[in-house]
Amino acid sequence: MTGHLEEAVRAAQGRKALDLRVLNLEGISSFTDFFVICSGTSTRHTQAICDAIVQELKKKGTAPAHLEGYAQAEWILVDYLNFVVHIFLERAREFYDLERLWKKAARVPIAD
Repeated sequence: MTGHLEEAVRAAQGRKALDLRVLNLEGISSFTDFFVICSGTSTRHTQAICDAIVQELKKKGTAPAHLEGYAQAEWILVDYLNFVVHIFLERAREFYDLERLWKKAARVPIAD
């Protein structure tokens, strides 16, 4: 895990994202290399996690190619092309269960 992906993970950790996971999709997906998946405790919390990631990467000169779900904040998707950040409320994360859908993806260890 290097570069902007690492910065995104650190920003999410800094906002106390829950159950943070990074899935390696190289060779599995044609549209991205990694998923960052995490949860927030409320819509304000998911938005705060999103804001921290976007602001941190903006400092590094990188803006998301696409951002959706921010207003409802139950599932926020932030697309940086070679990685996609998914920020969920817990009930939405359980419902969509991306970890199960992408179970062939290797989990990338995350430093505390």
